[in-house]
Amino acid sequence: MVQRVPAAPDHDATERHRTAVLAGFRGDLAEARRALSDPHPRVRAAALGALARCEQLDLATLTAALIDDDPGVRRRAITLAIERPEVDLVTCLADPDDTVTEHAAWACGERAGTDEAVAALVALVMTHTEPLVREAAVAALGSLGDERGLEAILHACADRAPVRRRAVLALAPFDTPAVRDALRNARLDRDWQVRQSAEDLATIMGIDDVDDIDR
Repeated sequence: MVQRVPAAPDHDATERHRTAVLAGFRGDLAEARRALSDPHPRVRAAALGALARCEQLDLATLTAALIDDDPGVRRRAITLAIERPEVDLVTCLADPDDTVTEHAAWACGERAGTDEAVAALVALVMTHTEPLVREAAVAALGSLGDERGLEAILHACADRAPVRRRAVLALAPFDTPAVRDALRNARLDRDWQVRQSAEDLATIMGIDDVDDIDR
């Protein structure tokens, strides 16, 4: 990862950020590329967006931004890489910053799921210590709808309440006996949002026998 010496308070960064953003609208490639090496991360992130707007964000620049020393720049690069299948986002799921890992999990859910992506997302759901990361990873598995992720989604139905809410919604692409059991259990969850999500999903999926537990 590229390391930069911490800069002194930069009172001109706002103006440089504005200039970098405008470079994308004006097609000023020289200004956008100059901003890539700016000491302030907001300016570097804006430079990425400017180059993308000009359709001049090359693979080398995007790949370098994914290992920038600032998490905000890395998150911006991940967003811009979603539509670039040649960019490997699975490695970003191991980022040392949890906010970047969470963002990468979301981004992987917006792509076609590869074997590596599904396996990495499953590992996050099962083992990551940060609930926000587990929540993003289980949501991504639901978005992908890959059966290899179902066990992890079911596992997440017993996680913390915010993760359980996501996990119940992530069951939508599946209809198996285990999924029906999970919905039955979720209807009795101590968190009302989990209960409501389970009720809503059962209705959407046309699962009538989810009510059998009360009979």
